[in-house]
Amino acid sequence: MRTVVHLVTCVSVILSSVLLSQNSSPLAQCIAEGDKYAEREFNNEKALQKYEEALKHDPSNYEVLWKLSRTLVDIAEHLPAHTEVERRKQLETYEQALEYANRAIVVNPRGSMGYVRRAIVYGRIALFRGVWDAVDLVKQTKKDCEKAIELDQQNATAYYVLARTHHKVCEKPKVVRWPLGLSWATMEDALRHYEKAITIRPQFIMYRLDCARAYIEQKEYEKAKEHLRIIPSLPKLDEDDDLFRSQAAELLQSIEK
Repeated sequence: MRTVVHLVTCVSVILSSVLLSQNSSPLAQCIAEGDKYAEREFNNEKALQKYEEALKHDPSNYEVLWKLSRTLVDIAEHLPAHTEVERRKQLETYEQALEYANRAIVVNPRGSMGYVRRAIVYGRIALFRGVWDAVDLVKQTKKDCEKAIELDQQNATAYYVLARTHHKVCEKPKVVRWPLGLSWATMEDALRHYEKAITIRPQFIMYRLDCARAYIEQKEYEKAKEHLRIIPSLPKLDEDDDLFRSQAAELLQSIEK
């Protein structure tokens, strides 16, 4: 019995040492610092530097690749786009994000986050070019979201992006969308996917704000108010949450009147 206990203790010590070594590796340190800058301090440029440094340690690291895609999208979203030169820079940044998302999918075709990050880039480029001039990108956004959900049914981001895709496409009447192969979009599906994303990640302000907007378009004001009234009590989890919180307050005030 003492021999077994001693053996178990030795194994535990060895495993602890291995885990400690892994967690303190240069790669793990770079990822941890990148996460800190990206998710808590909202410093995208420093996050990008750390993830790029991590990639030098392991050029085929799935987690680093999709996080690089995420960070580049965050950077591109906040770039000025008033002149042609600025717009070109923004598009180039989105295209770089797409490259990393594609690489993540190649490295791990069974990973959900690679597909959802690619879906987000496709959606952003489609908005950049104009949704109705980028129909193929819209279709690919939907396809990648559905693949991400198939691989991970708890991927809140995938449900949210799929909801946004339905919501955006529904801006045009179905009779206009049908010849383009976009008749699949419905506000019912948009709301269902918004609610699913919120169920999985209830503290994320952006999900509730966009869901409320969709309810208002459907004249379901009480359901919109339920989400908008919760937003002031939620923590800041995104760099744009202060703006979203302000927009939610204005929206709530407008429908309460």
